[in-house]
Amino acid sequence: MNDMKEKDMRKSDAQKVIEVDNVSKDYRIGRHDLRVLHDVSIAVKKGEFLSIEGPSGAGKSTLLHIMGLLDTPTEGAVIYENQDISGLNDKKRARRRNKLFGFVFQFYHLLPDLTAEENVALPALAGQKTAGWLRRRREAIEKSRRILEMVGLKERCDHRPTQLSGGERQRVAIARALINDPEMLLCDEPTGNLDTESGTEILELLCSLREELNTTLVMVTHDSKVAERAGRKIYMKDGRIDKEH
Repeated sequence: MNDMKEKDMRKSDAQKVIEVDNVSKDYRIGRHDLRVLHDVSIAVKKGEFLSIEGPSGAGKSTLLHIMGLLDTPTEGAVIYENQDISGLNDKKRARRRNKLFGFVFQFYHLLPDLTAEENVALPALAGQKTAGWLRRRREAIEKSRRILEMVGLKERCDHRPTQLSGGERQRVAIARALINDPEMLLCDEPTGNLDTESGTEILELLCSLREELNTTLVMVTHDSKVAERAGRKIYMKDGRIDKEH
């Protein structure tokens, strides 16, 4: 019986990509601390589509940023392969972040002086030394073109952000998120800055990419219609998980 329990536990752990364990987060406001997350725990499974829904100020984005190592918890841990990766130093945390996660935000954060393919290639060049930079750049540009074709922008590789529509810019941002073959796509209101038609197209693209690439997708949204597409939904309120289904 104990052997069966241990086997079930190992199987359950193998399904997890990452785990947020009793995480709380405080921000310093003047002389006081404001707690925006209260003992939040989530285990994200490989290949799933998880939505995190809730009103503004519920702590959704803070939770996503801590999960993706863009921020650190005041209390608790982010567990990957039985290690608290939120407790790593800045350099090691940045290296893990660049390898494990691809980020898509509401605002595209594209560099205006770079072409689409150059913007997509940037994460693949992070931390490269001078000696290998040129070789790595050629490889990254070639890969960025393939990914831009995958997201429907084959003919827009050499266009700069000002020459692209909002939906096209978000497709470039999605391609950039995929350049390092991440285990997880973390999306913070990816349709929030788009009109209804473009937003629907971006949501469909993210869903199809998740299936095609077997990528884990975690999406923050305040739109219940977007959340309904997820296989598992978490609703947050006042910095806590209010319900899950």
